[in-house]
Amino acid sequence: MTFTYYFWYTISKILAWGLFSFRVLHRERLIEEGPVILASNHQSYFDPPLVGICSRRAVYYLARKTLLDIPLLGPLLPEINVIPVDRDGNDMSALKKTIRLIREGNGVVLFPEGTRSLDGNLQRGKGGIGLIIAKTRAPVQPMRIFGSYEAFPKGSGRIALTPISVAVGEPIRFTSEELDPKSHGGDERALYQYLSDRVMEAIAALESQESQPHALPLAR
Repeated sequence: MTFTYYFWYTISKILAWGLFSFRVLHRERLIEEGPVILASNHQSYFDPPLVGICSRRAVYYLARKTLLDIPLLGPLLPEINVIPVDRDGNDMSALKKTIRLIREGNGVVLFPEGTRSLDGNLQRGKGGIGLIIAKTRAPVQPMRIFGSYEAFPKGSGRIALTPISVAVGEPIRFTSEELDPKSHGGDERALYQYLSDRVMEAIAALESQESQPHALPLAR
């Protein structure tokens, strides 16, 4: 973890805890060493750092390339492990870098839905995460954020200081058979969508801290 990453990681933890009473449920399930895909629902701009601060190690994030053009913010993003993505087309360079980072033993945050939810409800996952799972064969850590939509929904210009929590699921380790396109008639796209659907099912099954009262405050 570089100094810049650690600095903003710490600031994010303080703000999350102080402003949003941030809690993590089943943090002990997190894979803290080796390759892992941190797969979460997506409700708000707050989601990437919220997922990131659940982990004790530095992780990587994908963000649209145009953010690099923003003064002050743009130059900072590469220092906090942001992988720029050109969303106007198929950005093969970002995809290859993501796969390489995971194969090298890193954790990468991915949002299967691809974009923020308009109403806070879960959307169907896209096949992109399935492709990355198939190419890396890395375990997937399902995570579900509760409250970030209420705090800062898409299209809103106001932030509400409402409680936010993250529930961490048991890692998903797909078998070789499940990752074989032959199990889907040789159709790779069908395989990728199947893997994405499995991840979204695991995310949907996670419960909030209201249902599980033993959520822990974010460790300092």
